[in-house]
Amino acid sequence: MQTPYELILGWRYTRAGRATRRNGFISFISGVSMLGIALGVAALIIVLSVMNGFQKEVRDRMLGVLSHIEVFDASGQAIPDLTGTMATIEGHPEVTGVAPFVAAQALIARGEDMKGAVVRGIDPALEPRVTDLAADLADTVLPRLVPGEFGIVLGGELARSLGVLTGDSVTLIAPSGQVTPAGVVPRIRQMTVVGVFDSGHFEYDSALAMLHMDDAARIFRVEGPTGVRVKIRDLHQAREVAMDLVSQLDQGLLVRDWTRQNRTWFAAVQLEKRMMFIILTLIVAVAAFNLVSTLVMTVTDKRADIAILRTLGASPGSIMGVFMVQGAMVGVIGTGLGLLLGLGIAFNIDSIVPALESLLGASFLPKDIYLISRMPSDPQQSDIMPIGVISLILSFVATIYPSWRASRVNPAEALRYE
Repeated sequence: MQTPYELILGWRYTRAGRATRRNGFISFISGVSMLGIALGVAALIIVLSVMNGFQKEVRDRMLGVLSHIEVFDASGQAIPDLTGTMATIEGHPEVTGVAPFVAAQALIARGEDMKGAVVRGIDPALEPRVTDLAADLADTVLPRLVPGEFGIVLGGELARSLGVLTGDSVTLIAPSGQVTPAGVVPRIRQMTVVGVFDSGHFEYDSALAMLHMDDAARIFRVEGPTGVRVKIRDLHQAREVAMDLVSQLDQGLLVRDWTRQNRTWFAAVQLEKRMMFIILTLIVAVAAFNLVSTLVMTVTDKRADIAILRTLGASPGSIMGVFMVQGAMVGVIGTGLGLLLGLGIAFNIDSIVPALESLLGASFLPKDIYLISRMPSDPQQSDIMPIGVISLILSFVATIYPSWRASRVNPAEALRYE
């Protein structure tokens, strides 16, 4: 099958412009356009990959404390049929672990210092099945939570703000008091700090306290666990699994997956990622539309060639195709180089950033300031494919007007002064 001459001429113009001194400036502009497209595509890939990496790091740290799904009673009281509820949840094929818990809020005091805390009563034997944090503490701290001894495990930031260490005593003040002849008196209980944890997420390290589920039920006057924590095989299927459980469980139970517990944070991250995509796409658009000036100058320089082709029988559509091929070649090569550069950096950023830090004598993510001391990267196909497609489309669109101008050249006018 014979190759269309439009493709051959377009590719020849793309190459010849670099080797001819007469067209040196046109070649320079064409190279700048190609480089701009490549750098814009690479910047998009690198930035979005780093944002995905940070999102993944924060999500993993968050899910180290949170479970994938929580099932709890709508009234805030103990689940009526705990055994049946747990059996139904465990029967789902995607569920890998369940654990009951008691959730409440309280004040924790040490001397004159007092902090609000989210109190979670857990079963030390079952909790490691649903969270990575509990799994890390399963052999060290959690065995110290013995029912009746009123031990408590505090987040690292919460413990430091109260100035307590393992073995110290703190006072837990429940929000709902008990009625006495002297009025309503808050329920106060002395607790012994049996351990401290650091999850890497400030929100939970500064406000979470764990104690045995039986002790929590006694302090907060509930008859049993107020909820069930669930872990599934694929965290990305949490919403679908939650919807399945809603249809299987009693109507008085509420089901909430991990994406809904932090909806505001995830919405902010997605908005920021979307805005960065739009802003960096404009860089690609500017580089792509530099092709307009490149092709306009090329058309002006090739007016005699166009006239000769027309006199030999080339149609206006064929002339337009020649210059569209030339512009498209620049876009394809620039996009390809950008993809190679961006993916090369995104997949090796964990070694590139330390090398730059060593070369510049600086630290981009100091360990004493940031919880994440390395630059994470997570290139995703769902980001890379649209970047390449958009870059090619912009490059193609930029070639339309100059190519149309080329097809409108009058052969007689072009050859008059040749």
